[in-house]
Amino acid sequence: MTATAHAADEVFLGFTRALRAAGVAVTQDRAQGFLAAVAEVGADDRQATYWAGRATLCASPDDLFRHDQVFAAWFNARDGLPQARPREASRPSTAHLLPDTETGGGDGGDDEDVVRAAASAAEVLRHRDVATLDSAEKRRLARMFVRLTLRPPSRRTARHQRWHRGEIDASRTLRNSLRHLGEPGDIAWRRRGVRPRRVVLLVDVSGSMSAYADALVRLAHRLTQSGRAAGGTVETFTVGTRLTHVTRALRSPDADRAIVAAGEVVPDWSGGTRLGETIRVFLDRWGQRGMARGAVVVVFSDGWERGDAELLGEQMARLRRVAHRVIWVNPHRGKAGYEPLQGGVVAALPHCDDFLAGHSLATFADLTEVIARA
Repeated sequence: MTATAHAADEVFLGFTRALRAAGVAVTQDRAQGFLAAVAEVGADDRQATYWAGRATLCASPDDLFRHDQVFAAWFNARDGLPQARPREASRPSTAHLLPDTETGGGDGGDDEDVVRAAASAAEVLRHRDVATLDSAEKRRLARMFVRLTLRPPSRRTARHQRWHRGEIDASRTLRNSLRHLGEPGDIAWRRRGVRPRRVVLLVDVSGSMSAYADALVRLAHRLTQSGRAAGGTVETFTVGTRLTHVTRALRSPDADRAIVAAGEVVPDWSGGTRLGETIRVFLDRWGQRGMARGAVVVVFSDGWERGDAELLGEQMARLRRVAHRVIWVNPHRGKAGYEPLQGGVVAALPHCDDFLAGHSLATFADLTEVIARA
């Protein structure tokens, strides 16, 4: 019951953010008033929720128009989930949702409304479940992946480096004094060096994850590119019935070519799931020898284990002993009513530091922040 209420609050707060992006001055007080009104009238009553939003979030006739537009785009009349905004024949198309769309001159009034509508639609798309998108929406979302950036997590090294504060570097301070014939000189300081920490991605490409596999591989490509640009290292493996190292394929700057190249080397795409065996192979062949040691390891899977769940628990315990941090990303984690009851998830969760949702671009952005702070 608590998880369901929490997910509902996230949906309604997402609606207020989309409304703010469309140009409505939604303050924190108005957003809280909207949540209180929805709780009073009932979140399952779409008509009551609509009038609660107009009463608490709008302050002018223009706000009412924008509220109706965003409400129709954000809520599905059948089950209350986000949906794509339908195109309007009388207004310029906002299908591209990208900053590279060029606009002409003029008085700027209509253009400003189009930009705000595009921003609102882009915000809606960011929170959509990637498994529910059609082909056109997937293409638009793919272009939005460029906004994701990875700041590699850092670790302290054994060696020291010069710094403007920290601990006194006695050797360098003494040498400075000797250069001045023993006269007191400036005190030298040092600190332990900092290096990027390795990030390892294990992406489940089995049949139960087929609706998310393309987006997850695209995410892995983006993390690989932005991580390398920042001086870090990102290694990617696909898991299913076999373990496949696809880092080399994902080094191509072009995302579509990288995904095609990765698909060509993965033999078990949309196959079965044997997470315990594949993670054991990863640890035996790569992980325990150094790739996972001290690294941030991210496992993308729904936890539908066809093999031995007990074996998966044992291998996750091994992984936790050598890795700095273990993050499990489940695409169903952010959905209302979800409970971690799958055998694989039950076996793995005791050995994970974080259990995150991974079904939308917004949740992918949250994941990059968790990795950066690891």
